[in-house]
Amino acid sequence: MRTIEIRRVTLNDIEQLQQIGRQTFHETFSAGNTEENMANYLNEGFSTEKLTAELNDKNAEFYFATLDDNVIGYLKINFGQSQTELQDDKALEIERIYVLKEFHGKKVGQVLYEEAIQIAGRKNADYVWLGVWEENPRAIRFYEKNGFVPFDKHIFKLGDDEQTDIMMKLKLNNC
Repeated sequence: MRTIEIRRVTLNDIEQLQQIGRQTFHETFSAGNTEENMANYLNEGFSTEKLTAELNDKNAEFYFATLDDNVIGYLKINFGQSQTELQDDKALEIERIYVLKEFHGKKVGQVLYEEAIQIAGRKNADYVWLGVWEENPRAIRFYEKNGFVPFDKHIFKLGDDEQTDIMMKLKLNNC
């Protein structure tokens, strides 16, 4: 397979980020959620205002996975006070790894994951953590295969539906 390239997302990429974010979230979760809840989340979660604020946040970073200059997946990581839950200065949160459905099984998610781990190492993080929907066995297996273990649960609201995310953690070698 041709080489997957990773590049940091900037404000100039906001339309591409909206497009890949909405498409991959819809592909991943539309079957298990109502159309109304999906539409509300996609409009709010990927609004220009919200993405602009996230891209301007010094403690959050987005990265695209590209193949032949086409965006096929993306990663969002958070540190410090921008983490959605723990806000531990010695941690890095993987908030999102999403890949277009047609590229599932082609190691794109693994390449994005490895980028997050390299960044965590450069930031001297003790561990990486994330939340994954309990009804997403494919993602849970992916993280378990990469050494993550469950440590807690939290609620993720999708519209009016409260869903349970399994919180998973990976201790890094520098601990």
